[in-house]
Amino acid sequence: MTTRSVPAARPDASASPVPVLPLAAVYFFYFAVIGAFMPYWGLYLQSLGFDAAAIGELGAIVMLTRIVAPNFWGYVADRSGRRLALVRLGAAMITIGWLGVFVVRDYWPLAAVLLVYGFFQNAILAQFEAVTLAHLGSQRERYSRIRLWGSLGFIATGTGLGLYFEAFPVSHLPLALLICAFATWLATLFVPDVATETRHERTEGVFAILCRRPVLTFFIAHFLLQLSHAPYYTFYSIHLEQHGYGRGTIGWLWGLGVFAEVVMFWYMHRLLPAAGEARLLQWSLALAGVRWLMIGALADSPWAIWSAQLLHAASFASFHAAAMVLIHRHFGGGHQGQGQAIYSMLWGSGVALGSWAAGLVWTPASAVWVFTCAGLLCAMALLLLNWGRERTAVRHSVP
Repeated sequence: MTTRSVPAARPDASASPVPVLPLAAVYFFYFAVIGAFMPYWGLYLQSLGFDAAAIGELGAIVMLTRIVAPNFWGYVADRSGRRLALVRLGAAMITIGWLGVFVVRDYWPLAAVLLVYGFFQNAILAQFEAVTLAHLGSQRERYSRIRLWGSLGFIATGTGLGLYFEAFPVSHLPLALLICAFATWLATLFVPDVATETRHERTEGVFAILCRRPVLTFFIAHFLLQLSHAPYYTFYSIHLEQHGYGRGTIGWLWGLGVFAEVVMFWYMHRLLPAAGEARLLQWSLALAGVRWLMIGALADSPWAIWSAQLLHAASFASFHAAAMVLIHRHFGGGHQGQGQAIYSMLWGSGVALGSWAAGLVWTPASAVWVFTCAGLLCAMALLLLNWGRERTAVRHSVP
């Protein structure tokens, strides 16, 4: 089996210093865009006079692009090896895309802007994860300390704009999105290029990799985990408000979850080598299930709700960090881009399908049942992951 690499300034990533600051800056500003978009885009559309149905449709466009676009960009990246160039292109195009918000106010032009944003946004993260891991080389345990800057970027805009919009109109949102998108593109220019493997006709295909039992069971477990997150992303605030929590308290609870994520990322460089990716994935799924059960059944207990938010460190942060290492290990030979793309696609499709399903049955009375089902999905994912790992262990133990 042979592979070829695109010439780059740093062909041996492990022999050169890791460009921590530029990598962290890209994560920070990329997630700052998302931290501005997710909480406030609906409010911005509402200020333009759109009704709830139109707001939901326009919001769904970005999620739908996440199902298709990552695989396209992953294929292009794995064929060309120009991952950083694609990241820069994506950042430039979302900057240009947000310029369109200043001149369009109608449904279809805004839909076109969101289509451009979603399509090119998906050129960034999956490929930048591969670039970061290539720069880290054998120091992959340092990934989480770089990735945590993305969480800080989300907190910065998510909470900062909330305070800003108490005094100023939400119509200023496009300017914030444009500034953060431009800063993302600017930060990518300071990241040194790095050689990554490209796909060769004689390398093992992506389908063959997916058919490996540990890989297939991991991706199914990942999908089930994202499916279980959907009621949280969609109905958590509504659920708490129905149990008497104020909006200020709800905002602090969301912030606590992201803070727990940051702390977990900070210590992951010690935890991951000590526990191993397989065990960490298992504990993440188990604790995620506990989290959903607590939110559903113990909503009237403040201590339980606050404690459950700390488990975001497991349901997202530790699972994600371990998943990045697993994907990097299995998708060698020039398939990093498509491995990351499949991970991203399953995230989007899991949340989209779960949100739709939860919306069909959600009522105040059904909340406990919905979150219990979310916990059961995590249990299914855990059993599946253990089954795949056990079969692999038996197979490798035979001479």
